[in-house]
Amino acid sequence: MEKIAALAEAHPGLVQFLKYALAGGIGTALHVVIFHLFAWKLFPALQDGDWAVKALGLPVAQVDDKRRSLHSMFSNYTAFLITNFVVYVINVVWVFQGGRHVWYMEMLLFYAVSSISVVIGTTAMGWLIRRFGMLTSLAFCANLVSALLINYAARKFFIFKG
Repeated sequence: MEKIAALAEAHPGLVQFLKYALAGGIGTALHVVIFHLFAWKLFPALQDGDWAVKALGLPVAQVDDKRRSLHSMFSNYTAFLITNFVVYVINVVWVFQGGRHVWYMEMLLFYAVSSISVVIGTTAMGWLIRRFGMLTSLAFCANLVSALLINYAARKFFIFKG
């Protein structure tokens, strides 16, 4: 335990980034699960070749690429609303230090920044499905890339104190 404390003291930025990455991993896993549940049951968007379908043997509704694109976007936005709140709480409690803004402004900014990345990722996902008929699971990865690239910097430098 002393080695961890010494590492944290010597390299606070690295430890913070590792905590952020772990929190992001939890958020990503939760988002993936919620997305797939909605894309399977509420807004049918999964195909026979999707990873969750193959791994769990899920029965899927057959929908055309246009509807699948729209449904995948609905599923993603719904998953985002739920997951982003969980990630906000983890970031406030464990990763960053609050106080740059009052809590409701902090949460509003957190959602605003995350919304930018989810809009970019979801738009890319819908476009990849409509334009190329890409597998929903692969197109979904566009969200993960945009979130990683945008969210850490914005949260660290604009929303939280440090």
